[in-house]
Amino acid sequence: MQEQHATQHTKTIILAGATGDLGHRIATYLLQHKANVKALIRKGSNGSSLASLQKSGLQIVEVDYNNAAELAAACAGGACVVSALNGLEDVIIGAQSQLLQAAIDAGVPRFIPSDYSIDYTKLTEGSNRNLDLRRRFHQHIDSQPIKATSILNGMFTDLLTGQAPIVLSGIKRVLHWGSADQLLDFTTIDNTAEYTTLAALDDTAPRYLCIAGDVQNAHGLQAVASKVFDKPFKLLRPGGLGALQTMIRITRKLFPQQKEIFPPWQGMQYMHNMFTGLPKLTPLNNDRYPSIKWTSVQEVLAAAQANRN
Repeated sequence: MQEQHATQHTKTIILAGATGDLGHRIATYLLQHKANVKALIRKGSNGSSLASLQKSGLQIVEVDYNNAAELAAACAGGACVVSALNGLEDVIIGAQSQLLQAAIDAGVPRFIPSDYSIDYTKLTEGSNRNLDLRRRFHQHIDSQPIKATSILNGMFTDLLTGQAPIVLSGIKRVLHWGSADQLLDFTTIDNTAEYTTLAALDDTAPRYLCIAGDVQNAHGLQAVASKVFDKPFKLLRPGGLGALQTMIRITRKLFPQQKEIFPPWQGMQYMHNMFTGLPKLTPLNNDRYPSIKWTSVQEVLAAAQANRN
């Protein structure tokens, strides 16, 4: 087990995307670790969600991403730029590239891109639209004179409480495609935020950091769900990966929703990727920051069930 790399700091961290759930949590953890935090907010946007953090010492800086000099000035003095931006090509490629250039122009030594996903570097082009965008930015950032660290965390465990159709509590089934033995990586949004915070404060962080708060296959999810809901769950296998791929093509044709960040077919692509086993995270770097208490799938499902009761 490695020693803790980050405890109390006075470093300045530049944070983009602080108005989102993950970004807001990263800001909170950075403040807890006594970092100086500059949250970059687009001019004209509503920063009301940052009011409580601002009172705690977070500095809000309104910026125009199209104004290179202004964006670089906002990044000045930063030890690391952390991106928690979320969107499609105009954001993941466009805005992030502008942010990256600003970091370089300001002399910021490190950049954490908005990855927070399964290992997209192992996937083929066209298998996942959103991860294709991250791969393109990954190729761009690796050609630039700045040190980058990507946080790869698998699927957000929080999605298992309803958004991701895997644990189907209503019909007491665990859905899987292909093999029920395929291991899947899950990490909560909060664990990801805390880990990203410590990585931002860690000057020695490597190019990739892979984490998983829990690793389960369909059999494991079945056992966990049965315990949490105190009722027997069964496995549900609608078909193999080829069948899921066909469903993705049909859904995408009938309901393209190209301007939506997470249309139904996008989630299906992510599920297909996971069940292929290709983007399985290895080796895991959970032990790099020993202070983190990892949250299991069982704890997430139990908390959601308690809130329903």
